[in-house]
Amino acid sequence: MLSLVRRLPLFKVIAILQLALLARRHLGALTPPERRRAAQLVRRAHKLTPAERHELIGLAGKLEPRAFAGAAADRLSPVPLPRRITGRGAKRTPARLR
Repeated sequence: MLSLVRRLPLFKVIAILQLALLARRHLGALTPPERRRAAQLVRRAHKLTPAERHELIGLAGKLEPRAFAGAAADRLSPVPLPRRITGRGAKRTPARLR
């Protein structure tokens, strides 16, 4: 595995690590018991009851998947993306204009 990483261009390694850190930040929205429960539900995803499916959807919603996708796209894009895609808040005015 390490030899595979060594053959990757540095830019790809940096991008992978940035995405891993971003995912970690989003996973932090769940408490440890919620993370364990989500892992249990994902492992048995092919045979969930309707109540378990609803629970899994609720846990996934707490991870803010749209914000994660927008932030990931913004990290990997060579050009700035519109705020409606990245999910960033309103544009801040510079301190000198306040």
